[in-house]
Amino acid sequence: MSSLFKILQRFLTFGEEEEVVVPLISADNLGEMEKDAIQRFQNQFGIQFSNPAYIVTALKHRSYLNLTNEPRIFSNERLEFLGDAIIDLVVTHFLYENFPGETEGHLSKVKSILVSKPVMADIAVEMKLGELVLMNRGEEKTGGRKRKSILADAFEAIVGAIYLDGGLDEARDFINKYLLSDFKKIIHKGLYRNYKSILLEFAQSQGNGLPQYRVVKELGPDHSKEFIIEVWLGKEKLGDGQGKSKKLAEQEAAKEAVKKLKLDSNFAS
Repeated sequence: MSSLFKILQRFLTFGEEEEVVVPLISADNLGEMEKDAIQRFQNQFGIQFSNPAYIVTALKHRSYLNLTNEPRIFSNERLEFLGDAIIDLVVTHFLYENFPGETEGHLSKVKSILVSKPVMADIAVEMKLGELVLMNRGEEKTGGRKRKSILADAFEAIVGAIYLDGGLDEARDFINKYLLSDFKKIIHKGLYRNYKSILLEFAQSQGNGLPQYRVVKELGPDHSKEFIIEVWLGKEKLGDGQGKSKKLAEQEAAKEAVKKLKLDSNFAS
């Protein structure tokens, strides 16, 4: 049986398998590590959970299940799946309400930055979530508490847990506090990776040809060169950039052009 057929068969029989019941966890059934994680989370963030099962699950990296002999569905991966969707919804609603004059394309670009894994990981680092995640010693010894993929997943799982325990309004409050309250700074930080694409999108919408990047000067010895690059659109020079590689210099030139054209001012001013 081919792998594709197996996948199709599983989807066609989805929901027909024997039901797996995920029990609710009472405080009496928690281990000491789990009780400590809950207490530290609630003290740090001021969030009290009616059902401790949700936050315990949100903090469980799959490696921790080796200690508890639980199946994989007891890790935080399902809550991460849920939390990701909730963050997407809240951020989309926020941008739709706050920037009524922006096109779908611009809103999508900004949303893609705000809901990205690197942003989730940076927020989780600032929140010191790595200290709270439940994992086994092997994962911890290999740097698991600082691994950005684990931290991003934990943040999304916590959002899912808050939603299940307290509803959408509480999840929105959490997202607003730790993500959207600082959204301009996040966009500023993320836009540098997209300046060239922003400028390209603008040029295509204007029908004036594509941006042209021209190396005008190379500074320093071969092992430590600096490039100075200009970006032109048609007959107009829009910016200069300098960097240790042509790619970085082009990004700096595009950044100057984007600012000159005020293409990011509505979001990141």
